[in-house]
Amino acid sequence: MEIKIGVRSVHRELIVETDFSAEQVESELIKALATEGGNGVFTITDVNGRKVLVPTASLGFIEIGEEEARPVGFGGTL
Repeated sequence: MEIKIGVRSVHRELIVETDFSAEQVESELIKALATEGGNGVFTITDVNGRKVLVPTASLGFIEIGEEEARPVGFGGTL
């Protein structure tokens, strides 16, 4: 699944490919936002095992992509 993370004052968004489900991503975000004092950190692990950490105070948006990739091309069955 592809996740786009917008960071405040940064012109490019972070794009992370992860094995997490949409529900897992949302759960991690909710946990990070619920941290007392507003000092939470949103953490996600990509498909290569690397962790991406973004302070919640710097989050602009998070876009959660589709669970399954759409087929590409003109192939089909008759």
